[in-house]
Amino acid sequence: MTSLKLAPLPPSSSPWGLRLMRRWELLLAALLVLVMAGNSLVSPYFLDPYNLADATANFTEKAMVALPMALLIIVREIDISVASIMALASLLIGLAAEVGVGMPGLVAIGMLTGLAAGLLNGALVAGLGLPSIVVTIGTLSLFRGITSVVLGDRAITAYPEAFTDLATVKLIPFVNLEFALFLALAAGFALVLHGTVIGRRLYAIGLNPTAARFSGLSVARTKLMLFALTGLIAGLAAVFLTARIGSTRPNIASGWELEIITMVILGGVSIAGGAGTIGGVVLAVFLLGMAGFGMGLLNVPGIVMSTLIGLLLLVAVAVPQLLARLRRGGKS
Repeated sequence: MTSLKLAPLPPSSSPWGLRLMRRWELLLAALLVLVMAGNSLVSPYFLDPYNLADATANFTEKAMVALPMALLIIVREIDISVASIMALASLLIGLAAEVGVGMPGLVAIGMLTGLAAGLLNGALVAGLGLPSIVVTIGTLSLFRGITSVVLGDRAITAYPEAFTDLATVKLIPFVNLEFALFLALAAGFALVLHGTVIGRRLYAIGLNPTAARFSGLSVARTKLMLFALTGLIAGLAAVFLTARIGSTRPNIASGWELEIITMVILGGVSIAGGAGTIGGVVLAVFLLGMAGFGMGLLNVPGIVMSTLIGLLLLVAVAVPQLLARLRRGGKS
């Protein structure tokens, strides 16, 4: 008997779990339509194709990191250091640019920095068995602290034109390289999670890590690889963010970890592990992105958006728990 046959099915494979996920995604899709319609009514500039194309730049880097973060949360782990990994990667990209490294080298340095940081998180969590929330709070401070100490109060802006052009390259009209890459990554993550044995194993680990381990699944190695993947994608996001703004500062990507986690949880990924879809995460990405873009056109203060993100995170965590309790109560 193979280990996969011994692995339990994810909650989303049960009829009730599948219905809940579909309803959640339908709710997100309906909210997205309402946000798009509402913003188009209050602002004549909202549906302008050029504005919408520019709007994707405000959330694409976060959206990229949300994809591997979803897999981590599905297996009951979390990485709160992703924004600080981006800051550290941007720092090393900037230092390399100052000594004359070209565009391909800068991209490689950013991604390898993210990979190394992710491997450190994974080694501490999977290798030593430390809680991921504690480890990544520590590395959050470590990576951000290194960036702040090295930069002080200065900014690095000496980037080659070929590097900064990465943020403006258009593959087709209104679709830039960065956004197209996010869509390709989303399709790839969805295929792996929902259409392969690997995805089934991730759900099994999230549902019951102990049972998955006794079924022969390499839980520690899987978690190590997911932390490494999250770091790698964070490094890639740092490449595009640095190219887009053309500078590296100590506060780059500050506070983004909350927005990234909100995208994942709002997308229906269970904070308890074992359930969630990439489709839901992508819908949440567009919902938050379009809401933020609309507020920006209306000159709504940023603190209002921060308040909304916090509220949405609470709702996204509380609603599935309330529904589960109601379901259990109905059976008693």
